Amino acid sequence: MGEKLLKIAVIYFLIAVLLGMFMSMTHNFNFTPAHAHIALLGWASLGIAGLIYILYPKAEASKLGKAHFWFHNIGLPIMMIGLLLLEGGMVTAEPIIGIGANITTIGIILFVINVFRNVSAAGRK
Repeated sequence: MGEKLLKIAVIYFLIAVLLGMFMSMTHNFNFTPAHAHIALLGWASLGIAGLIYILYPKAEASKLGKAHFWFHNIGLPIMMIGLLLLEGGMVTAEPIIGIGANITTIGIILFVINVFRNVSAAGRK
């Protein structure tokens, strides 16, 4: 699962960079919040989580780790689509953002619990 998170993270990295390039070329920076969220919650956060799961197999193998993986990877795209729609002028997209944000937040809370329970010297074995 750690390797999968790293691979997903680099996809988010590519999307964030391409979105940044698009905004730069068009001089339209309306999508800056989505660009920042994709880079932070996609590239950085999932990349770090992937490395933690690789370093701590006990955390990776736990039910919390699996739940974190799915909640984060289901919620984040929903939230980003809603944010892009909102930034594109669709004011009714706010509930989409809220649904995705809540799902993602649940995943992150599960990750935090997992780290406190399973990331230790004993968890590396």
